[in-house]
Amino acid sequence: MKQKRVIYANDARHFYLFVFDPPMAMEDAWRPIDDVAGTSVDTFAYMVERGDGLFYPSKVGQRFGSDIQPFDHVAYYHVWYNMQSLIDRGLDPLTVLIDRAHDKGMDFIASVRMTNYLGVDRSQLVPEGRGFVHEEIREAKFNVLKELAHDYPTEGIEMDFSCPPGGGPPALREEDVDEHTSTITDFVGSVAETVHNRPGGRGVVGARIYPTEAMNRRAGYDVRKWIEDGSVDYLVPMMYTYFILDQHMPIDWVLEAAGGTDTSVYGMLQPHLMDEGSGAPERVFASSEHMRAGAMNMWDRGADGLYTFFGDWPHGDGVRRYLTDMGDPDLMVEKTKRYFLAERNAQAADMEYDQAAPVEISEADPDTKYDIPFYVSDDIEGKSDRIKSVVLRMKVDNLMTHDTLSVSINGNSLADEPMSRDYGHPFGPYAAQQLEFYLHGARPRKGWNTLSVSLDARPENMGGGVTVHDVEIIVEYSSYPSRL
Repeated sequence: MKQKRVIYANDARHFYLFVFDPPMAMEDAWRPIDDVAGTSVDTFAYMVERGDGLFYPSKVGQRFGSDIQPFDHVAYYHVWYNMQSLIDRGLDPLTVLIDRAHDKGMDFIASVRMTNYLGVDRSQLVPEGRGFVHEEIREAKFNVLKELAHDYPTEGIEMDFSCPPGGGPPALREEDVDEHTSTITDFVGSVAETVHNRPGGRGVVGARIYPTEAMNRRAGYDVRKWIEDGSVDYLVPMMYTYFILDQHMPIDWVLEAAGGTDTSVYGMLQPHLMDEGSGAPERVFASSEHMRAGAMNMWDRGADGLYTFFGDWPHGDGVRRYLTDMGDPDLMVEKTKRYFLAERNAQAADMEYDQAAPVEISEADPDTKYDIPFYVSDDIEGKSDRIKSVVLRMKVDNLMTHDTLSVSINGNSLADEPMSRDYGHPFGPYAAQQLEFYLHGARPRKGWNTLSVSLDARPENMGGGVTVHDVEIIVEYSSYPSRL
């Protein structure tokens, strides 16, 4: 049976064990749970390792920090002695979190990176070795997952297959994928058997996978077979190296594959609007309005739940607001939403998880139009009497007022829509223009839409092109109709 969940994940490090000075106070030990308690989050996922050690006193794996003493990094010192300060008081650091989650009404899922390996011969890792082909590697991962499901009062485990690149090596070498995709399928099945049939009651088995089916197949992940076998209770399409909020993630394939089965699909809401990976000078966190639009898009497209992590910390009112709203679509219907077109990350694009933005137009050509698909969950036509405004905003680098730029939504030109221009860059105001269209006659529809842009002409003696980026559609509501 499918289960609705709102999951918040914590990586144990950046906003927890790395942070606090030991000995750890209980208020700090409970902090990851308390950060999200009282919101719509009903499940807490805890990432118990990163490949060089476990963040709990495992009996089957290596504890983080045991092989790098004396420490030369304050964060690693903190990890070791924060955990040790709890252990010295007779407390298991992992159990402390599990108990706190249960006290606050949340399920607890232990998440494990599947392509990082502890206590095994490093030469077995891809590319030098063959990764999951080696039985020793599969056994090491299996033992940790079994311990987390059997020896701790978790609700279940999560296998993170989405971590490469950036969070670990590939599970298989490219030349081994055809032969050993079934090896990974069998492994997932064996984990499911031991977790589903554990003493004390059935455990949950989840998996993070890549956003597209092709990406998963190339990695050796036969996700459809996992679903068919009943091995996974939930799936989260995502990419660990891509932290940009993708409100339009291509998840229809997995929603279709899981349709009519007991496997749930949870939509991922990444935390950033832009970051270094997309070419920005620094990371910018998505606002509550952006996260709300992403959440509504996922619900509207048929997701069974939502998953997010790495919210701007310490969590302020904005993070708490979207964590509270996102679990109930009814609470978000008439709240402001900002639909943002996620931008390209070179590492993700190399793996064929690409984005239509930014749009780079090399030269003026009225016959060449650039299309950007986007999804809108708001019923703009049906709720027109309660919608205060619909605004399309974009930045265009190297644009002049004398250029002829055409913009349309679903084939409807915006030439007659009111619009304004402003400086598009804080340090070089001449470098870009920000365009805002106040949409009245040409508005997006509920569902999939197409934004089309073309550079039709430039003034004499002006060559080159323009780049369209930072595209968003802002839908704002009011209790009163926007008319007399």
